[in-house]
Amino acid sequence: MERLGPFGPAPLLAVGVSGGPHSLALAILASEWVAVRGGRVLALVADHGLRPGSAAEARAVLAQLGGLGIAVRLLPLELSPGPGLHERAREARLAALLAAAGAEGAPWLLLGHHRADQAETVAFRALRGSGEAGLAGMAPARPAVEALVLRPLLGVAPGRIEAFLAARRLDPLRDPSNDDPRFARARLRLALGDPGGEGPGIAALAAAGEGFAARRARMRAAMAERLAGAAEFREEGWARLDRAALGRDAVAEAALSALIRALGGGVHPPARAAVSALLARGGGSLGGALWRGGLVLREPARCALPVPARAGVMWDGRWRVLSAPGGTMVGARGAGPRIEGLPSLVAAGLPVLRNAAGEIIAAPGREGGWAVEFSPISGPLA
Repeated sequence: MERLGPFGPAPLLAVGVSGGPHSLALAILASEWVAVRGGRVLALVADHGLRPGSAAEARAVLAQLGGLGIAVRLLPLELSPGPGLHERAREARLAALLAAAGAEGAPWLLLGHHRADQAETVAFRALRGSGEAGLAGMAPARPAVEALVLRPLLGVAPGRIEAFLAARRLDPLRDPSNDDPRFARARLRLALGDPGGEGPGIAALAAAGEGFAARRARMRAAMAERLAGAAEFREEGWARLDRAALGRDAVAEAALSALIRALGGGVHPPARAAVSALLARGGGSLGGALWRGGLVLREPARCALPVPARAGVMWDGRWRVLSAPGGTMVGARGAGPRIEGLPSLVAAGLPVLRNAAGEIIAAPGREGGWAVEFSPISGPLA
């Protein structure tokens, strides 16, 4: 934990707990670590609701954690069956965990991924043709809007974690889907054939991930330096970009990709070949962002449809509603009177508040009893 800090006095740590061996062990270790520092742990248990008896399993996990003196909170996910279930479940669970951590005022969210998980991630991404950034695997620390995501067990073999629980005579929950060959990750796990995570295959994959992670860190540092000299960011969610200062090398491509992802509201970065082509052209549209002249901004025609304006709602992958009157909707401003100091294309993509009749009741530069912040779903540019 110390290498992931600093944490300051009396830290509040949120821990995502499925009830499986790794997250259960993490909750115990985190609780003991934080207790001597005057802090506390809150275990967040998500019920995906996809299997008969999942609610009972979640209640059993809550009871087990409570018996260990760990505070708990249940998070119902209410997922529906369908394609991409595992991936959708992971995304929904992480979103729910982050939202709960933010609501509880916990600046850190701990997840129980271990060494074999990292190896599987590297192998899985390699099979999918991921680039260097993807082959770096999961980061030990990753910033999100609501909390800093930490993975303290990322270098620990799962066999050691199982031994820790066995020594304490604790019986964790076992998810049968982890070994279900219908799922790609389960097939990969079976192919690796190393449940303890201590064999040479897992070691090689984990080492490869560490090497790519070091390269990723160097690239991110270079990218941040390049953006600092080439881009001028504005609070309305756009930027002025100096093409000459940006350059034409690999660092320029990475910086432009991050810029497009954040200002365009994308969850995933655009394809590398598309970024390279955009850089060569010196302008154009990609990933929901528009590069025109010295401006990079959200392409107004690609803005999301209006959604109910409730506190915490993310609109268009870029704007988070902090507060708003009931019964209102947040959506794109569209064409309208000129706003001083803002290019018309930027103004068209700004969020506004509308009433039930569709009339704008709060627009940039006007009072309206609401508040939003530019908080791209992709997180910080680096």
